[in-house]
Amino acid sequence: MAAGVIDRLYVHSPDRLARKYAYQVLLIEEFQRFGTEVVFLNHAFGETAEANLLLQVQGMVAEYERAKILERSRRGKLHSARSGSIAVMSGAPYGYRYISTKQTGSAACWEVVLEEAKVVRQIFAWIGQQRLSAQQVCRRLDQLCVPTRKGKAHWNPGTVCGIIRNPAYMGRAAYGKTHIGERTDRLRPIRGSSEQPKHAYSIYEVPQEQWITIPVPPIVSKELFLTVQDQLAKKRKRYRLRRQGPNHLLQGLMVCKRCGYAYCPQIHVERVELLRRQKAAVRILSLCRYRQTR
Repeated sequence: MAAGVIDRLYVHSPDRLARKYAYQVLLIEEFQRFGTEVVFLNHAFGETAEANLLLQVQGMVAEYERAKILERSRRGKLHSARSGSIAVMSGAPYGYRYISTKQTGSAACWEVVLEEAKVVRQIFAWIGQQRLSAQQVCRRLDQLCVPTRKGKAHWNPGTVCGIIRNPAYMGRAAYGKTHIGERTDRLRPIRGSSEQPKHAYSIYEVPQEQWITIPVPPIVSKELFLTVQDQLAKKRKRYRLRRQGPNHLLQGLMVCKRCGYAYCPQIHVERVELLRRQKAAVRILSLCRYRQTR
C-alpha cells in the first residue's frame, strides 16, 4: 500500500473494513494518503457531507452490533455451562474426543480415548506416587516413544503441567477459568511479534471458587488428582521461598539483535565445581594451620 502498487480497494461494506468507527476513519485516511481509492460495494463512498455522515452512522452501528454480539455470545455460553452442556467447550483435552451435536444427534459429549487415557493415568501415577517432575515425565514419555496428540515425538513440560492441573480428568470440566482485563505492560515484546500488541487486553486467571463445572467421564480418581495438586502447591511454595527477585541487573531486558531471544546468564558447571574444590581445599588448609598453631 505504501509503495503505491494498489490503486483501488474493494470492500463489501464498512463493517467488513473494521468493526470500530475509529479504525474505519483511520484506515480510510491512510488509504487516501497513499492514493488508494476505497470502494464500498453496498454503499457509494462520496466526498459530500451527507455521504460522510452516512458512513459514520454505519460505522457506529457496526461497533454497537459487535458489542451486542459479544454480549449475547457470553450470556449464551454461561447459560449453557450452568445447564451442564459440554458444547460450550467446543473441544476436548488430551485423553478425550469431542463428539459434536451433529454427530450424536442430541447433546454434545466427551468420549474417552482409551490409548490416550492410559497415558494420562501413567502421568498422574508418576507424579502423584513416584513424585517425578514434569521434566522427568517428558523424558520417560520420549523414551517410551509416546506421541503427543499432534503426533510429535517430544513432550513439553508445559503440556504435562496443563494435563495434571485440568480438573476434567477427575470428572469435572471447568468453564470460565480465565477472564479478560486491562492489558499489562511487558518488559520486552514477545520474540517474533511486533512491539505493539495485537490485542489491547490481557488474560487473567479466575479463582477456582468461581469456575463452572460440567460433569464428564473421569479418567483418574479424585484422590490421586488432589494428591498431585497438593504436590504442585508445595513445589510452588518452595519455589517462591527460594526465588528472591531477579538474579541479574539486566535480566529480561537485553535481547539479541539477530535471533530475538533474551539474554540469560549461563553458569559453567566445571568452573563452579573447580572454585568449590579450591575453596574447600583452602578451608581445610586454614583449619589445619589453625590447629597446628593452636
